[in-house]
Amino acid sequence: QAQLVESGGGLVQPGGSLRLSCAASGFTFSNYAMSWYRQAPGKERELVGVITSAGRTTNYADSVKGRFTISRDNAKNTVYLQMNSLRPEDTAVYYCNAKYVFSYWGQGTQVTVSS
Repeated sequence: QAQLVESGGGLVQPGGSLRLSCAASGFTFSNYAMSWYRQAPGKERELVGVITSAGRTTNYADSVKGRFTISRDNAKNTVYLQMNSLRPEDTAVYYCNAKYVFSYWGQGTQVTVSS
């Protein structure tokens, strides 16, 4: 059974950093492109960024470009989201997504940026 489990969320002050992790199991992780999405209260879920299956290419939303970095370790079946220079508008539930033949979602982790 495919499973994605996010971790690393929490409360951070503006300008701070967090690193989210998403551990995958139950499918061939290295075949799947991995994405991070987020959903703020009252807003639609939006794409934060994506990394290809081998990790050679990444793309980011304009709102996070230069501040967030996606990486992956296929040996550990884990994808990461390093978030720097966090802003209050980054507050959201962050989800990871695996997409290839099928699409899988994690349960999300809350990130709150507030002083």
